[in-house]
Amino acid sequence: MRIVVSSDSNRKLDSSVSHHFGRCPYFTVVDIEENEIINVESVENPYFNAHSPGQVPAFIKELDADVMLAGGMGRRAISIFENFEIRCSSGAAGSVRSAVNHYIAGSLPGASPCRESIEHAHDGYEHEPVERIREEAAALLEKLDEVIVRLPNKKEK
Repeated sequence: MRIVVSSDSNRKLDSSVSHHFGRCPYFTVVDIEENEIINVESVENPYFNAHSPGQVPAFIKELDADVMLAGGMGRRAISIFENFEIRCSSGAAGSVRSAVNHYIAGSLPGASPCRESIEHAHDGYEHEPVERIREEAAALLEKLDEVIVRLPNKKEK
């Protein structure tokens, strides 16, 4: 099985998962056999600066992906991946290693459109760096809230 993960750097398994697959600078390509990682490579996203609908999913298909993991993705991309018979999962976070391990363990949800995709249908959004930063900051705050809720409650003595 070949898993492709949106990545913020080219540090392979130590890269951070990028919030949005279409605007990530890199993809980490992870080959899995019998639930074990057998090969990892980093690939630059040729559409990092700008892309049209369908370009990035087509690129992922060219990488022979079976699975696409990302922090978030738009509804059109999810539909295109479904047409390509590439399973996708949004909501991945942390390191690429962690995301892949969570996927293998079955603890990553299926894909659902990112908030920005739902609210704005990406009208011009791909070209607005400030909007990208706002979306990523909001997603990080949501993740932080989830982590804080899970922290043990320490009572003061």
